[in-house]
Amino acid sequence: MPAEEWAAEVSIDAALVRRVLAAQFPELALGSLRVLGEGWDNSVWIVDERWVFRFPRREVAVAPGERQVVLLPRLGAFLPLPIPQPVFVGRPDDDFPWPFFGAPLLPGNEAAQVSNDGAREATAVALAGFLRALHDPALLELDGIDALPFDPTGRSDMSFRVPRARARMTELFALGLWDPPAAVEEILALAEPLPPATGLAVAHGDLHLRHLLIGDDGALSAVIDWDDLCRGDPCIDFVLYWSFLPPAARPAFLDAYPVAEEPLLRARVLSLFLCGSLAVLARHEGLPALERGCVAGLERTIAD
Repeated sequence: MPAEEWAAEVSIDAALVRRVLAAQFPELALGSLRVLGEGWDNSVWIVDERWVFRFPRREVAVAPGERQVVLLPRLGAFLPLPIPQPVFVGRPDDDFPWPFFGAPLLPGNEAAQVSNDGAREATAVALAGFLRALHDPALLELDGIDALPFDPTGRSDMSFRVPRARARMTELFALGLWDPPAAVEEILALAEPLPPATGLAVAHGDLHLRHLLIGDDGALSAVIDWDDLCRGDPCIDFVLYWSFLPPAARPAFLDAYPVAEEPLLRARVLSLFLCGSLAVLARHEGLPALERGCVAGLERTIAD
């Protein structure tokens, strides 16, 4: 992955954020402002240690943001963990070309930062309960859900995803991040001939190690970053089963949310791809803790 793949279409800095927020939301104190992080598609800022604002870095992130403003409040009422609830909805202006939104800051640290197997194991049942609630067929009937795209990035399509995963493994090796063992190719070869996935549910779509938050007490505290909210096969949301949970915790997850072997295999491929992608991002952006967490996620993914 070349470094320019992460380059933004617009430049977002503190001066710009402060100027836009002061003009559109004068009720904000703007006493403090700090960047929380930058992903491929958004720049995320904490305001007054109370609010989180997401500004698109690319035009492709605009429509997902608009969907979140409408749908996250509807979904949040049915889910057992907090998810972002937009309060401030920004409009394009002379300083910033696209809409954006702000929501209350949710507590917790990224799951990638959890280094203790016991702490991860303790979350298995709660993680399963969250996903079972999200995948409840009744949520497909909520107003506006039928307008969601169907798996727009092909995450359940193994004819597309397996070659992408192989390419990412090659890149990990070239960068000296991880030397994929033989088990990786065994997983990919097993998944490659799978037919198109047929399940349908509301899906987070990008539920990896950065988007699950863990509280100081070790309990799950929130699920964030719903830019890839979609309809799709539930398998695309089982990445954390592999990348976050240690093998000893997986039976408890499956007791709470029974999942067949084929969806789990698809999710295993996706876990390899996403952990690998995040590790490469961490290397390019100089984020050693995230890099270590993602390499550890790769090791968990191949562990039985």
